[in-house]
Amino acid sequence: MSQNTANADLTLVQALSGFVADVTFERLPQEVSASVKQRVLDTIGICLAASADRLADGVGDVIELWGGREQSSVVLRPGRFPAPSAALFNGTLAHSLDFDDTHLPSVLHPSASVVPAALAMGEALSCSGQDVIAAAAAGYEVCIRTGMAGYDPKLGNSVFFERGWHATSICGALAAAALGAKLLGLGPEGIAHAMGIAASMSSGLIESNRAGGSVKRLHCGWAAHSGLTAALLAERGYTGPSTVFEGRFGFYAAYCDGQFDPIQITEGLGERWCAPDIFFKPYPANHFTHAMIDAALALKRKFAVDVETIEEIELGAASAPLRTIGEPREQKIRPQSGYHAQFSGPFAVATALLGGSGLGVSFGDFTDEKVKDPAFLALAAKVRTFVDAECERVFPNQFPAIVRLRLRSGEVLEERVMANRGGPDNPLSDDELLLKFRLNAERSVAPAQAERIAAAIMSMQRLERVGDILALARD
Repeated sequence: MSQNTANADLTLVQALSGFVADVTFERLPQEVSASVKQRVLDTIGICLAASADRLADGVGDVIELWGGREQSSVVLRPGRFPAPSAALFNGTLAHSLDFDDTHLPSVLHPSASVVPAALAMGEALSCSGQDVIAAAAAGYEVCIRTGMAGYDPKLGNSVFFERGWHATSICGALAAAALGAKLLGLGPEGIAHAMGIAASMSSGLIESNRAGGSVKRLHCGWAAHSGLTAALLAERGYTGPSTVFEGRFGFYAAYCDGQFDPIQITEGLGERWCAPDIFFKPYPANHFTHAMIDAALALKRKFAVDVETIEEIELGAASAPLRTIGEPREQKIRPQSGYHAQFSGPFAVATALLGGSGLGVSFGDFTDEKVKDPAFLALAAKVRTFVDAECERVFPNQFPAIVRLRLRSGEVLEERVMANRGGPDNPLSDDELLLKFRLNAERSVAPAQAERIAAAIMSMQRLERVGDILALARD
């Protein structure tokens, strides 16, 4: 399934929409369909975990207030809702714990928008598991390729992020629109219109990463909601501009000040697939903190460190991550809540040295109680961050880190982690992914129910109605 990317007569949205329309389950490489199923498993597990903390209850109240047709299920809540409403609820759950997967170097979290949108529209239309897998695979391509077009190799960072935009929610809306329109059977023209409409609906600021606030939890749910809404509007005759991406007042002019690489959108469509390269998260914290956690855990294992003997902790990383997880320092060493602690490098290192369970650290290490614990706060206050030259060189293809413990005895212990766990260079095993799902799901459901959900997802290519999956996860 090769896409002719050299056709000068096609605009970028037309090239993408033609590709999306042509994707079928039968044409997908086996590793792509397998990766999509793994990501559905991971995402639903995270939704179940987030349900335990009632992190989408407010959204649930809103969609009940909205009402509408009973089309699609939501996780551990009674009733069925219009597909965009269900996608809003489930997408909010999927991103609420900062445990969802990450693509590098775009720094996108694709699954938290793609999976809820695909399952909601798939259930509403009584689609098969194969059709939903194909639509989701196409959605991943749209999300990641449009995000990568805004990545600047010279800058070593996403232009979206440099300008304060949350690329995850912005590009996630485009992906949800494309896969929604595909499941609706709109064809290339309709899919292009859906993306063109969604470009006027996509949004998201990342100030909350730095300074707090829970709005980021809504970003992926709103992306899934707006994307499916755009697809439904395209079905009803609304249209988008054919030059929505490259136009004078288009997507990249608005979000990236015109700085973008169109080749990232079109090159290798249907030949090089993005989904298998997305990083799974082993820890429920901002991905920038993961190598730091791994380094601290390794030091604890190797040297049986007594934290009382630590004089100072030096935490090195690239400059861009440190702006998110290291600044402002006073807020990072004393997070406002357990959620804000997930965006703190100093607190993550303290957590790894003092806590730890499951795959390394877990939800119990990032709670409102822990951020008030004097031992955790005292250790976090000993952390000093610095820009490390080797980490700077590797970022953002990985999020590397160095942790250096300076002991009162004068001894210095150091650990570097240059490749994040969960990515292609350091993957989680199938058993580890299933363990993560079980640990997440069993926060809300019994082990037997978790096993039934996992079995349905991992065999979803055989389901005649994909709605059977979320039916198992309803209240």
